[in-house]
Amino acid sequence: MHRYRSHSCAELRKSDVGANVRLSGWVHRVRDHGGLLFIDLRDHYGLTQIVADPDSPSFKTAETVRGEWVIRVDGAVKARTAETINANLPTGEVEIFAREIEVLSAARELPLPVFGEPDYPEDIRLRYRFLDLRRETLHKNIVARTKIIADMRARMGEAGFTEYSTPILTASSPEGARDFLVPSRLHEGKFYALPQAPQIYKQLIMVSGFDRYFQIAPCFRDEDPRADRLPGEFYQLDLEMSFVEQEDVFQTVEPIMRGVFEKFAGGKPVTEVFPRIPYDEAMRKYGTDKPDLRNPIVMEDVSTHFRDSGFKVFANILAGDPKAEIWAIPAKTGGSRAFCDRMNSWAQGEGQPGLGYIFWRKEGIEGAELRPDGSGFPEDESGWEIVGAGPLAKNIGPERTDAVRTQLGLEDGDACFFVAGDPKKFAAFAGAARTRAGEELNLVDRDRFELAWIVDFPFYEWNEDEKKIDFGHNPFTMPQGGLEALEGQDPLSIKAYQYDLVCNGFEISSGGIRNHLPDVMVKAFEKVGFDKNEVEERFGGLYRAFQYGAPPHGGMAAGIDRVVMLLVGAKNLREITMFPMNQQAQDLLMGAPSEATPAQLRDLHIRLAPVKKD
Repeated sequence: MHRYRSHSCAELRKSDVGANVRLSGWVHRVRDHGGLLFIDLRDHYGLTQIVADPDSPSFKTAETVRGEWVIRVDGAVKARTAETINANLPTGEVEIFAREIEVLSAARELPLPVFGEPDYPEDIRLRYRFLDLRRETLHKNIVARTKIIADMRARMGEAGFTEYSTPILTASSPEGARDFLVPSRLHEGKFYALPQAPQIYKQLIMVSGFDRYFQIAPCFRDEDPRADRLPGEFYQLDLEMSFVEQEDVFQTVEPIMRGVFEKFAGGKPVTEVFPRIPYDEAMRKYGTDKPDLRNPIVMEDVSTHFRDSGFKVFANILAGDPKAEIWAIPAKTGGSRAFCDRMNSWAQGEGQPGLGYIFWRKEGIEGAELRPDGSGFPEDESGWEIVGAGPLAKNIGPERTDAVRTQLGLEDGDACFFVAGDPKKFAAFAGAARTRAGEELNLVDRDRFELAWIVDFPFYEWNEDEKKIDFGHNPFTMPQGGLEALEGQDPLSIKAYQYDLVCNGFEISSGGIRNHLPDVMVKAFEKVGFDKNEVEERFGGLYRAFQYGAPPHGGMAAGIDRVVMLLVGAKNLREITMFPMNQQAQDLLMGAPSEATPAQLRDLHIRLAPVKKD
């Protein structure tokens, strides 16, 4: 028999009753039932119940073991009695009567519990991540992650893609975040950068004559952490294709992503055909370019009902600014003053002056025939009318109030909230209000995955801080209209062949059809303040490549961490990552970042200049 085990802790079944077996694993917990000791033994694969009775030579050792000790157990497989079967365990019909127990490794008192998985301070969990990873939920999440990545690889291969690796030490790139810089020992005063993405390399792969590239690529960005983005590094399914248009990418990628979601969704419905939603439409309807389509609320422009109305605040906004609009956020079932007041208070907490609202309710029509029971209610439906309530309804009058209700398809018991001004300035807040209302009213169907393509992003955007035009997204995307658009259109009106794939309110992928023409590349960068010499200097490799026959190409990159987070139902990326940093970008387990020794700094030609504290 093997030194440590003949079976895993998830393997034994009723058909194994009578067999002598050997298991090794961690003591999950110990229970004393009137002299009999029950040990739940755990390994990577599962759990098996061990029984030690006082007559067994293993009993003395069994009395000494504690949680998370590593032990070896020899014993006989026996069937559990009907009343003790654990239907929640694959091994729940059997137990091992221990004949011999060997302690392979004792554990000190635990700094955090493994059994039961109670909430625990994050700094403790990260410092002792090796214990945290033993917890069932986190352990399952990490295993699920590996299976999801393996499935992605298989599907990419079936779709004709080949995996190629790109360099980790590279040059700085304009991806929009700070680079991690690596000083060069051999080249004094010069630095490598860790790749924010393999963007330029994968385009060079296309220019080099390879056709369908993919990679499970590590990416590094020195940016502030948040729930859906870890500090430091993340992984993406990176891909690129030659001789394709935007629709070709969609037709290739959509079945791959749908298949991944369907396989790991646990039976939850997945969008069958991903809708294509233009960026401008997404902002107008949902107030965000990554809408959660499980939320049925769709915003609408209701300016016409407030223009020259009795509600002077909105009327004056519309009259004083040609860009101004009034947007409505309909809220089915939200028709109570208490809910409307809560939404108004929330808006004030978000730094807004408030959130105007109307809610509708049924009232009996004056003079209608009443029920004979003395209740005071009208006899039939014709005796009722739906009327608006709240300050806005009183100011604009019943006719306009009913016109708003009719446009939005609202009924008795519904409400509507309003935001006013320049949509570019209030769209994000309106989107947040839409999300808040949908969640508060339980309108969001949480048991499904809704995916969609967001298309036609602006190629440029206005940088208010620097009073200049910047790239809206990826600077290497082809502008719609090409060179003609760059030379003849208002830059802020140009759209890009840029697209995102969104799911349940998260951007899970971003991509585009690339610019492969050097004159278009130069003209595009000129608009944001780069001249030809700067383009050649900063992006010389790609620019030179475009001089020697570049195929039309495009692709995308899917965020593996976010996809896994969605599929396992985690709320934070640290719950699907083996060894993440904390919110301060520190690795508490390994003690990174750490100080360099004087010798290391000398080798790198670096002298530290401490920042003076006030």
